[in-house]
Amino acid sequence: MARSSPYPLELRRRAVRMVAEVRPDYDTEWAAMKAVAQKLGIGTTETLRKWVRQDQIDAGTRPGTTTEESVELKRLKKENAELKRANEILKAAAFFLRGRARPATHALVAFIDEHKGRFGGVEPICRVLTDHDCKIAPSTYYAHHKRQVEPAARTVRDRELKTLIQDAYETNYRVYGARKIWRLLNRQGVAVARCTVERLMRELGITGAVRGKKVITTIPDASAERAPDLVDRDFIAPAPNRCWVADFTHVATFAGVVYVAFVVDTFSRRIVGWSAATSKETRLVLDALEMALWQRDRDQLSHQPGGLIHHSDAGSQYTSFALAEHLDRAGIAASIGSVGDAYDTALMESTIGLFKTELIKPGRPWKKLSEVELATAEWVDWYCHRRLHGEIGHIPPAEYETNYYVETTKPQVTVTT
Repeated sequence: MARSSPYPLELRRRAVRMVAEVRPDYDTEWAAMKAVAQKLGIGTTETLRKWVRQDQIDAGTRPGTTTEESVELKRLKKENAELKRANEILKAAAFFLRGRARPATHALVAFIDEHKGRFGGVEPICRVLTDHDCKIAPSTYYAHHKRQVEPAARTVRDRELKTLIQDAYETNYRVYGARKIWRLLNRQGVAVARCTVERLMRELGITGAVRGKKVITTIPDASAERAPDLVDRDFIAPAPNRCWVADFTHVATFAGVVYVAFVVDTFSRRIVGWSAATSKETRLVLDALEMALWQRDRDQLSHQPGGLIHHSDAGSQYTSFALAEHLDRAGIAASIGSVGDAYDTALMESTIGLFKTELIKPGRPWKKLSEVELATAEWVDWYCHRRLHGEIGHIPPAEYETNYYVETTKPQVTVTT
């Protein structure tokens, strides 16, 4: 941009007018100019001479480019330079201007950083891009760079939360969705909104596990005598050791099929017993039951004879004489649902579904029985002591049972009058 004249326009006009007035008093025009320049404090006589000549050209008494024509010429040159620069900017930006959607701000900022030295700074590039539906203001550009140096509070918070979310996801078998991670973080004292967890999980590219289809493993024995259905789909127990549900599933391995049986306490959804074998004989479900009884005895939480129901489907393993005899010796009432009705063992189906979704499907392929057993033991420990269950208030089953026993053993306060 040209430097403006240090002399006011009125001074210049007065100097030109005075030269014309005093010209008859001097032998030469130069002498008159020199005298006027000295009186008005004009730096050099040559400067005043240029003013006089331009005034003569504007008046039409001398050939040359008038002031008006000079201004217009400068304007046209500037406009032509700006159009040429805009054309060059558009050529450089053609790779993302071809798309319909506006590029992300960080992409536009990177483009400006790359070309601002070539195209005369930030403002010209922002102006051209905005005129062609890629709106970005210079203030947006500078604010973006400021955030890189001094990140916004939300950016810092998001970075911290992403670390916590990723850690919660990894340490929980990579199966938690936004709801459970949100619950877990709040249990850990991290106040965060569920929508924030959902947004950050999308940015991290992680999602919760999705359950697959159920595979039927139950083969009913039509000839066997069956126990009555004592549960009638009511899986809400008032306390631990009132109702256990049992079922088993299968896992494909390189060495053959492995069967895994579970026993679940309906009060807390806790897996109290499980077993794994390469055969689905009655021994499989007996082992799971024996583990449940042993585990409750170990924790000094044994069931009361006659107060516990063992509920299952009508599979031949659960209608067998061996299991019925074992239950009778332990003082446990046998209960069997109707044939082919998944709702009669819905709680157990849900547990097996979680087992398949959270452990078996992500861990495939499985090699042999021992590998499945070890993984199942680790998963059951996590399931009972750390996994959050929505049906019991988003806490682990072991904690839910502990809370129950704490509440029921509180000393009663006696008020005397």
